[in-house]
Amino acid sequence: MKILGKLLAYYAALAIAFLLVTQMFPQWHDYLPVGRVQSLISQADGAPDKLLAARVSHPESFGGSLVWLVGAVAGAILTALPVSWIYMKVRSPQDYDQSVVDTIVVLPLVVTGIVVIVQHSLALSFSLAGIAGAARYRNTLKSSGDLLFILLAIGIGLSAGIGAVELAVVASAAFNLCFLALWATSYGERPDMKRFLGMVEHAHHDGPTRVTATTAVVSEVTETYEVPVPHS
Repeated sequence: MKILGKLLAYYAALAIAFLLVTQMFPQWHDYLPVGRVQSLISQADGAPDKLLAARVSHPESFGGSLVWLVGAVAGAILTALPVSWIYMKVRSPQDYDQSVVDTIVVLPLVVTGIVVIVQHSLALSFSLAGIAGAARYRNTLKSSGDLLFILLAIGIGLSAGIGAVELAVVASAAFNLCFLALWATSYGERPDMKRFLGMVEHAHHDGPTRVTATTAVVSEVTETYEVPVPHS
């Protein structure tokens, strides 16, 4: 599948780019939002005092902090992009929602900024909750599957905001490969059911026939609107 090759090439390019930056500019390693996963795992005992005492180490200089913030935001966006590709590829065309695609890309950026703002202040956290309650954001998702994409976008933003972009990349890759496998195998499909995932390509003895989201929409339109054929 082309989408699988595209995903593998994209994540490989991200890994190579990170290795090149760290090798060419080793002094930048302390200014990159990575390496937080180890401290998170070491706090797995759940001791409240350790969790509350845990702080994200940011560079003390203004330039270093700016590089850290740009890296966190860029990492969040670059990690969320392939998630949006998977949504556009596998989602059923009848329930496809472009706003979900835009949310998948933009939400990690917003969450990253919020985490940087409120992570050291309990008062700011409560203030943000009040603002969010006043905004009364309401949006009914068409499926619980769409909620999974939104939750992953939030997780990507949280990971980037605390300086664990590597966690966001691993979660993104695992999520995308899992959804791609479910879509390719039509896992859980039953006859005459409402589909969350789009149709997959099938092959017949007389040649390959593409039964994809695009052809499904075209077939529905042609069946609804008959085109008159002129008689000779």
